[in-house]
Amino acid sequence: MKHLKIVFEQDARLPHIEVCIRSAERDEQVEYLIDKIAAFDTDVLLITDVSNVTHTIPSDTIIRLTVSGKQLNICTESDTYTVSRTLQYMEQILDPARFIRISRHEIVNLQKVQRFDFSLSGTLCLKFLDGTETWASRRCISAIRKRISGKE
Repeated sequence: MKHLKIVFEQDARLPHIEVCIRSAERDEQVEYLIDKIAAFDTDVLLITDVSNVTHTIPSDTIIRLTVSGKQLNICTESDTYTVSRTLQYMEQILDPARFIRISRHEIVNLQKVQRFDFSLSGTLCLKFLDGTETWASRRCISAIRKRISGKE
């Protein structure tokens, strides 16, 4: 592990907190620091996509997160970002009041769900405000029912 040097500079002209991470390379330790700092504000995700481009994503624009192979897709109202993160990791940093896991491969933003269609056969279809839909796994249906009924 590299030595970490923290420097504080007071600047009364800044209306916000500005963080700069300087290192010889963007390695695992740097990524970890970026993630921890970004997690400080749960309303915004700071993610680096597979092309090594960093994006700031307001969490209220996220519709769902899906896994495809070893890649994670973050689907927002305006774009889809492919990142090298696990769904489990994202579940830990997203606001649990807003997001819920509906299967081994998907997390959804409950505020973006227009309708929950429970069928008699025990399946659950989630229809989103943007017109798309997805299905919850049977093992998650009970937790989803509790969450949307407020009994969790």
